[in-house]
Amino acid sequence: IPEEYSNYFVEKGSVTLNGISLTVIFAEKHYFTVGIIPHTMELTNLRNITIDSKVNVETDIVGKYIKKFNSTS
Repeated sequence: IPEEYSNYFVEKGSVTLNGISLTVIFAEKHYFTVGIIPHTMELTNLRNITIDSKVNVETDIVGKYIKKFNSTS
């Protein structure tokens, strides 16, 4: 992930990939990990993603609220 977005990813927080809400397991400056159960993998478009695939990423709304609060203070 681009470094300017890394503060939006927190361990045990939420991230949405291609419209599928997942829990962040590990968050670092340039990447994050999630756990995907087999049932989710079978029934979603995540099964078609490869290393070079582009995905839509939506970060946790709580992080967005915190950033907005801090920028207006």
